[in-house]
Amino acid sequence: MTTTSRIESIERATGRAWPDWLAWFDSISAAELDHHTIATHLLTELDGMVDNLGWWAQATANTYEHHIGRRVPGQQPDGTFRLSVSRATKLGMQQLIDTWTPFAANDPEVLALLAAEPRVSGTEKRITWRVKGTHDTAITVISEPKGDIASIVVQHGGLASAEVAAETKAIWLSAVERFLG
Repeated sequence: MTTTSRIESIERATGRAWPDWLAWFDSISAAELDHHTIATHLLTELDGMVDNLGWWAQATANTYEHHIGRRVPGQQPDGTFRLSVSRATKLGMQQLIDTWTPFAANDPEVLALLAAEPRVSGTEKRITWRVKGTHDTAITVISEPKGDIASIVVQHGGLASAEVAAETKAIWLSAVERFLG
């Protein structure tokens, strides 16, 4: 049985103790359902209980799947793994991406993770640098506003194992530190 720190936040947000959630999951035979079906049931159950309904449905389904040992933290419904690295910067949102793009194009460790040319797109809420990674993975670097400055968020999905995700996360942590250095 895997437990996560998210249990306490689910209990706080919903006002329902984890044992009561487990009884509810049992009542819908959740252990026999796929992730999507569990999350769909949760959309109904959580309605009126929380703001950001979709996020809480996903988080609660993920936590349940961790709890029963179906998945481990970082594992996606398809069995692959996803990592995330986030840091605040002193850069504005556009400046962050304008600085990241040439950095990534010249950093050997970042280049070793890429399998294609990146694409940049954005809105006033975020700017995204996307690229196909090696081994059929997907890499996204997001510049998100945080007041007058921006945060850099690196997400890398489709990784084959928890070990590969941990190794890749170390590479991204190092790359982000070099970038901000």
